[in-house]
Amino acid sequence: MTTSTIDIGGKTVNRLGYGAMRITGDGVWGPPKDHDEAVRVLRRAVELGVTFIDTADSYGPYVSEDLIKEALHDGTGYGDVVIATKGGLTRSGPNVWPPLGRPEYLRQCILMSLRRLGVEQIDLWQLHRIDPNTPREETFGEIKKFLDEGLTKQFGLSEVSVEDIESAQAAGLPIASVQNLYNVGNRSAEDVVDYCDAHGIVFIPWFPVNAGKLANPGGPLDEVAKQHGGATTSQLALAWLLRRSPVIAPIPGTSSVAHLEENLKAADLALSDDEFQTLSDAA
Repeated sequence: MTTSTIDIGGKTVNRLGYGAMRITGDGVWGPPKDHDEAVRVLRRAVELGVTFIDTADSYGPYVSEDLIKEALHDGTGYGDVVIATKGGLTRSGPNVWPPLGRPEYLRQCILMSLRRLGVEQIDLWQLHRIDPNTPREETFGEIKKFLDEGLTKQFGLSEVSVEDIESAQAAGLPIASVQNLYNVGNRSAEDVVDYCDAHGIVFIPWFPVNAGKLANPGGPLDEVAKQHGGATTSQLALAWLLRRSPVIAPIPGTSSVAHLEENLKAADLALSDDEFQTLSDAA
Protein backbone atom coordinates (compact mmCIF):
# COMPACT_ATOMS: atom_id res chain seq x y z
CA MET A 1 0.00 0.00 0.00
CA THR A 2 1.38 3.38 -1.01
CA THR A 3 -0.36 6.34 0.53
CA SER A 4 0.42 9.78 1.88
CA THR A 5 0.81 10.31 5.59
CA ILE A 6 -0.70 12.42 8.34
CA ASP A 7 0.11 13.07 12.01
CA ILE A 8 -2.29 11.49 14.52
CA GLY A 9 -1.67 10.74 18.18
CA GLY A 10 1.82 12.18 18.04
CA LYS A 11 2.87 9.78 15.27
CA THR A 12 3.04 9.87 11.49
CA VAL A 13 0.60 7.34 10.06
CA ASN A 14 -0.61 6.30 6.62
CA ARG A 15 -3.80 8.18 5.78
CA LEU A 16 -5.74 5.10 4.72
CA GLY A 17 -6.56 3.38 8.00
CA TYR A 18 -8.92 0.71 9.28
CA GLY A 19 -12.19 1.08 11.18
CA ALA A 20 -12.71 -1.74 13.66
CA MET A 21 -16.48 -1.63 14.10
CA ARG A 22 -17.28 -4.57 11.84
CA ILE A 23 -15.23 -7.13 13.80
CA THR A 24 -18.20 -7.53 16.15
CA GLY A 25 -21.55 -9.29 15.94
CA ASP A 26 -24.73 -8.22 14.18
CA GLY A 27 -25.91 -4.79 15.24
CA VAL A 28 -22.36 -4.12 16.48
CA TRP A 29 -23.31 -6.32 19.42
CA GLY A 30 -21.44 -9.28 20.85
CA PRO A 31 -18.52 -11.25 19.41
CA PRO A 32 -17.89 -11.72 15.68
CA LYS A 33 -19.19 -14.80 13.90
CA ASP A 34 -15.59 -15.74 13.08
CA HIS A 35 -13.18 -14.76 15.86
CA ASP A 36 -10.09 -16.05 14.08
CA GLU A 37 -10.91 -14.15 10.89
CA ALA A 38 -11.32 -10.94 12.92
CA VAL A 39 -7.83 -11.43 14.35
CA ARG A 40 -6.47 -12.15 10.87
CA VAL A 41 -8.05 -8.96 9.51
CA LEU A 42 -6.35 -6.82 12.16
CA ARG A 43 -2.95 -8.45 11.67
CA ARG A 44 -3.21 -8.37 7.88
CA ALA A 45 -4.11 -4.67 7.97
CA VAL A 46 -0.87 -3.90 9.79
CA GLU A 47 1.10 -6.20 7.46
CA LEU A 48 -0.22 -4.19 4.51
CA GLY A 49 0.87 -0.88 5.99
CA VAL A 50 -2.10 0.30 8.04
CA THR A 51 -0.78 2.35 10.96
CA PHE A 52 -4.06 3.96 12.09
CA ILE A 53 -6.88 1.88 13.58
CA ASP A 54 -10.08 3.43 14.87
CA THR A 55 -12.34 1.71 17.39
CA ALA A 56 -14.70 2.52 20.29
CA ASP A 57 -15.63 1.05 23.64
CA SER A 58 -19.22 0.74 22.36
CA TYR A 59 -18.27 -1.64 19.54
CA GLY A 60 -19.50 -4.90 20.99
CA PRO A 61 -19.46 -3.28 23.53
CA TYR A 62 -15.80 -3.80 24.39
CA VAL A 63 -15.34 -6.62 21.85
CA SER A 64 -13.42 -4.56 19.30
CA GLU A 65 -10.94 -3.19 21.83
CA ASP A 66 -10.37 -6.67 23.26
CA LEU A 67 -9.69 -8.12 19.81
CA ILE A 68 -7.26 -5.31 18.95
CA LYS A 69 -5.25 -6.06 22.06
CA GLU A 70 -5.29 -9.80 21.37
CA ALA A 71 -4.22 -9.38 17.76
CA LEU A 72 -1.76 -6.49 17.89
CA HIS A 73 -0.41 -5.79 21.37
CA ASP A 74 3.23 -6.86 21.51
CA GLY A 75 3.50 -6.94 25.28
CA THR A 76 4.52 -3.32 25.61
CA GLY A 77 2.16 -1.56 23.20
CA TYR A 78 1.39 -1.18 19.50
CA GLY A 79 4.67 0.10 18.10
CA ASP A 80 4.12 2.53 15.24
CA VAL A 81 0.39 1.78 15.03
CA VAL A 82 -1.93 4.47 16.42
CA ILE A 83 -5.00 3.07 18.15
CA ALA A 84 -7.79 5.63 18.44
CA THR A 85 -10.87 4.86 20.49
CA LYS A 86 -14.08 6.58 21.51
CA GLY A 87 -16.35 6.84 24.54
CA GLY A 88 -19.59 8.51 25.51
CA LEU A 89 -22.26 6.08 24.29
CA THR A 90 -24.12 3.44 26.30
CA ARG A 91 -25.28 0.08 24.91
CA SER A 92 -28.30 -1.96 25.94
CA GLY A 93 -28.73 -4.04 22.79
CA PRO A 94 -28.02 -4.32 19.06
CA ASN A 95 -28.03 -0.99 17.20
CA VAL A 96 -28.91 0.96 20.36
CA TRP A 97 -26.53 3.87 21.09
CA PRO A 98 -27.79 6.46 23.64
CA PRO A 99 -25.18 9.14 24.44
CA LEU A 100 -24.12 9.87 28.00
CA GLY A 101 -21.75 12.75 28.66
CA ARG A 102 -21.70 12.79 32.45
CA PRO A 103 -18.12 13.34 33.71
CA GLU A 104 -18.09 10.22 35.89
CA TYR A 105 -19.24 8.05 32.99
CA LEU A 106 -16.68 9.47 30.57
CA ARG A 107 -13.92 8.86 33.11
CA GLN A 108 -15.09 5.26 33.43
CA CYS A 109 -15.03 4.97 29.62
CA ILE A 110 -11.45 6.13 29.21
CA LEU A 111 -10.08 4.21 32.19
CA MET A 112 -11.63 0.97 30.98
CA SER A 113 -10.38 1.57 27.43
CA LEU A 114 -6.87 2.01 28.81
CA ARG A 115 -7.20 -1.32 30.60
CA ARG A 116 -8.69 -3.21 27.64
CA LEU A 117 -6.15 -1.85 25.17
CA GLY A 118 -3.28 -2.50 27.57
CA VAL A 119 -1.76 0.99 27.42
CA GLU A 120 -0.97 3.76 29.89
CA GLN A 121 -2.00 6.50 27.47
CA ILE A 122 -4.45 6.44 24.57
CA ASP A 123 -3.12 7.98 21.36
CA LEU A 124 -6.42 9.61 20.40
CA TRP A 125 -9.58 9.50 22.52
CA GLN A 126 -12.74 10.79 20.88
CA LEU A 127 -16.11 11.82 22.29
CA HIS A 128 -18.50 9.58 20.36
CA ARG A 129 -21.40 12.05 20.61
CA ILE A 130 -22.12 15.26 22.48
CA ASP A 131 -24.85 14.44 25.01
CA PRO A 132 -27.66 17.04 24.74
CA ASN A 133 -28.77 16.23 28.29
CA THR A 134 -25.44 17.05 29.95
CA PRO A 135 -24.13 20.62 30.18
CA ARG A 136 -21.24 20.96 27.76
CA GLU A 137 -19.05 22.70 30.31
CA GLU A 138 -19.22 19.54 32.45
CA THR A 139 -18.41 17.20 29.56
CA PHE A 140 -15.64 19.36 28.13
CA GLY A 141 -14.21 20.16 31.55
CA GLU A 142 -13.78 16.48 32.37
CA ILE A 143 -12.16 15.75 29.02
CA LYS A 144 -9.73 18.60 29.60
CA LYS A 145 -8.69 16.74 32.76
CA PHE A 146 -8.01 13.60 30.68
CA LEU A 147 -5.53 15.59 28.59
CA ASP A 148 -3.97 17.29 31.62
CA GLU A 149 -3.58 13.95 33.40
CA GLY A 150 -2.04 12.29 30.36
CA LEU A 151 -4.78 9.68 30.00
CA THR A 152 -4.95 10.53 26.30
CA LYS A 153 -2.38 12.18 24.08
CA GLN A 154 -4.94 13.85 21.82
CA PHE A 155 -8.68 14.47 21.77
CA GLY A 156 -11.26 14.36 18.99
CA LEU A 157 -14.99 14.85 18.37
CA SER A 158 -17.49 12.76 16.42
CA GLU A 159 -20.63 13.80 14.51
CA VAL A 160 -20.35 17.51 15.19
CA SER A 161 -20.93 20.82 13.45
CA VAL A 162 -18.44 23.63 13.01
CA GLU A 163 -20.19 25.38 15.91
CA ASP A 164 -19.65 22.31 18.10
CA ILE A 165 -15.95 22.29 17.28
CA GLU A 166 -15.65 25.96 18.14
CA SER A 167 -17.58 25.39 21.38
CA ALA A 168 -15.09 22.74 22.47
CA GLN A 169 -12.15 24.93 21.47
CA ALA A 170 -13.62 27.82 23.46
CA ALA A 171 -13.70 25.49 26.49
CA GLY A 172 -9.92 25.06 26.17
CA LEU A 173 -9.89 21.74 24.29
CA PRO A 174 -7.38 21.35 21.47
CA ILE A 175 -9.22 19.40 18.76
CA ALA A 176 -6.93 16.95 16.97
CA SER A 177 -9.60 15.18 14.92
CA VAL A 178 -13.23 15.21 13.85
CA GLN A 179 -15.08 12.06 12.78
CA ASN A 180 -18.28 12.62 10.78
CA LEU A 181 -20.32 10.77 8.21
CA TYR A 182 -18.88 11.81 4.84
CA ASN A 183 -18.31 10.15 1.51
CA VAL A 184 -18.49 10.85 -2.22
CA GLY A 185 -22.26 10.31 -2.15
CA ASN A 186 -23.04 12.12 1.11
CA ARG A 187 -21.49 15.57 1.45
CA SER A 188 -23.55 16.90 4.34
CA ALA A 189 -20.34 17.56 6.33
CA GLU A 190 -18.70 19.61 3.57
CA ASP A 191 -18.41 22.71 5.77
CA VAL A 192 -16.81 20.65 8.54
CA VAL A 193 -14.27 19.21 6.10
CA ASP A 194 -13.43 22.74 4.93
CA TYR A 195 -13.04 23.93 8.53
CA CYS A 196 -10.74 21.02 9.37
CA ASP A 197 -8.72 21.62 6.23
CA ALA A 198 -8.29 25.30 7.10
CA HIS A 199 -7.30 24.59 10.71
CA GLY A 200 -5.12 21.50 10.32
CA ILE A 201 -7.57 19.16 12.07
CA VAL A 202 -7.62 15.52 10.96
CA PHE A 203 -10.98 14.62 9.42
CA ILE A 204 -11.94 10.95 9.74
CA PRO A 205 -14.91 10.09 7.49
CA TRP A 206 -16.95 7.16 8.68
CA PHE A 207 -18.96 5.09 6.20
CA PRO A 208 -16.35 6.17 3.64
CA VAL A 209 -17.26 3.81 0.78
CA ASN A 210 -21.02 4.38 0.72
CA ALA A 211 -21.49 6.07 -2.63
CA GLY A 212 -25.22 5.47 -3.00
CA LYS A 213 -26.61 5.84 -6.51
CA LEU A 214 -23.25 7.08 -7.81
CA ALA A 215 -22.04 3.45 -7.74
CA ASN A 216 -24.95 2.06 -9.79
CA PRO A 217 -24.12 0.46 -13.15
CA GLY A 218 -23.52 3.26 -15.62
CA GLY A 219 -23.20 5.80 -12.82
CA PRO A 220 -20.24 8.17 -12.36
CA LEU A 221 -18.22 5.87 -10.08
CA ASP A 222 -18.88 2.87 -12.28
CA GLU A 223 -17.74 4.77 -15.38
CA VAL A 224 -14.54 6.02 -13.74
CA ALA A 225 -13.84 2.53 -12.37
CA LYS A 226 -13.92 1.12 -15.91
CA GLN A 227 -11.18 3.58 -16.88
CA HIS A 228 -8.96 2.18 -14.12
CA GLY A 229 -8.66 -1.39 -15.30
CA GLY A 230 -11.32 -3.03 -13.20
CA ALA A 231 -11.00 -0.96 -10.03
CA THR A 232 -14.05 -1.31 -7.78
CA THR A 233 -16.41 1.54 -7.02
CA SER A 234 -15.43 1.24 -3.36
CA GLN A 235 -11.77 1.75 -4.25
CA LEU A 236 -12.68 4.82 -6.32
CA ALA A 237 -14.77 6.22 -3.46
CA LEU A 238 -11.76 5.92 -1.15
CA ALA A 239 -9.43 7.41 -3.76
CA TRP A 240 -11.78 10.37 -4.05
CA LEU A 241 -11.61 10.96 -0.28
CA LEU A 242 -7.81 10.79 -0.28
CA ARG A 243 -7.76 13.35 -3.09
CA ARG A 244 -10.43 15.59 -1.52
CA SER A 245 -8.17 16.98 1.24
CA PRO A 246 -4.79 16.13 2.78
CA VAL A 247 -6.39 16.17 6.26
CA ILE A 248 -8.79 13.33 5.42
CA ALA A 249 -7.95 9.89 6.87
CA PRO A 250 -10.53 7.32 5.69
CA ILE A 251 -11.13 4.24 7.85
CA PRO A 252 -12.94 1.61 5.75
CA GLY A 253 -14.00 -1.33 7.88
CA THR A 254 -14.58 -4.99 7.10
CA SER A 255 -14.61 -8.40 8.76
CA SER A 256 -12.99 -10.09 5.75
CA VAL A 257 -9.30 -10.27 4.83
CA ALA A 258 -10.17 -10.36 1.11
CA HIS A 259 -12.31 -7.23 1.39
CA LEU A 260 -9.62 -5.52 3.47
CA GLU A 261 -7.00 -6.18 0.79
CA GLU A 262 -9.36 -4.87 -1.87
CA ASN A 263 -10.04 -1.65 0.06
CA LEU A 264 -6.39 -0.91 0.70
CA LYS A 265 -5.58 -1.03 -3.01
CA ALA A 266 -7.39 2.32 -3.21
CA ALA A 267 -4.19 3.95 -1.97
CA ASP A 268 -2.55 3.05 -5.29
CA LEU A 269 -5.24 4.72 -7.42
CA ALA A 270 -4.61 8.21 -8.78
CA LEU A 271 -7.60 10.17 -10.02
CA SER A 272 -7.06 12.65 -12.82
CA ASP A 273 -8.24 16.20 -12.33
CA ASP A 274 -11.20 15.55 -14.62
CA GLU A 275 -12.16 12.31 -12.83
CA PHE A 276 -11.99 13.97 -9.45
CA GLN A 277 -14.13 16.86 -10.64
CA THR A 278 -16.64 14.53 -12.27
CA LEU A 279 -17.15 12.65 -9.01
CA SER A 280 -17.17 15.85 -6.97
CA ASP A 281 -19.91 17.34 -9.14
CA ALA A 282 -22.00 14.16 -9.22
CA ALA A 283 -23.11 14.09 -5.58
